[in-house]
Amino acid sequence: MQYGITDLAGVSGLTVDTIRYYQNFGILPPPAREGRLAIYEQTHLERLGLIRSLTKKGFSLKAIRELLRQRGVSQSDQILRTAIEDEQAQPRYTSEEFANHLGLPKPLLYSIEKAGLAEPQIDEDGRTAYSDSDLGVARGAMKLLEFGIPVTSLLALAVKHDRSVRKSVDDAIDLFDDHVRKVDGEEDAEKAAEAFRQLLPSVVALVAHHFQRVLINRALKRLHKSGQAGPLKAALKATTRSRLKLRWR
Repeated sequence: MQYGITDLAGVSGLTVDTIRYYQNFGILPPPAREGRLAIYEQTHLERLGLIRSLTKKGFSLKAIRELLRQRGVSQSDQILRTAIEDEQAQPRYTSEEFANHLGLPKPLLYSIEKAGLAEPQIDEDGRTAYSDSDLGVARGAMKLLEFGIPVTSLLALAVKHDRSVRKSVDDAIDLFDDHVRKVDGEEDAEKAAEAFRQLLPSVVALVAHHFQRVLINRALKRLHKSGQAGPLKAALKATTRSRLKLRWR
């Protein structure tokens, strides 16, 4: 069946602007053209349904686009569908609601978003949305401010960390694509999705464990070098009690 963009908006439950945004963002294939008229097919409607489902499950548009870019469209759709089978939908908060829950000035949140340090997901209506997980992490970050760390210094450090971690993440995705996700048909797509589900917790735990270990050891070495015996003893006791409980598979 063929649709004009207004018809496609009607049957998909999305706005025309959202459809165009998805198309410009690179996750919805361009329509065929008959003169100046854009012609959309059933595959476009199915893709919009997939995007809507994925955003509800917590996938960002950037994550969706990356998977679609790495492999063929139909294969990537299968991977994405399979990968979210056991994901649970979470409540969603607009940027304004998110800021209110945190007690954070809205202009500060917008500045953080603009710097790329906070990545709200895009819901089915093209609006930004945060999850409960985002809220929990943000509340943890707010504790740093409660201890007197200046927000400008914290943001500068966050920007530096964000730039370095994105390069590592891209390299990790390349490794997965080269050695694990060799998609060739529906069965292999399901295997790749299952591998992703199993590997993700281990990779996250590995990174968190390494960061924790390096942070603690370097902090303790700095205290030891400064000769502060009392703080060193207290730090050793505190780090023993507060080590992360990591999830491994």
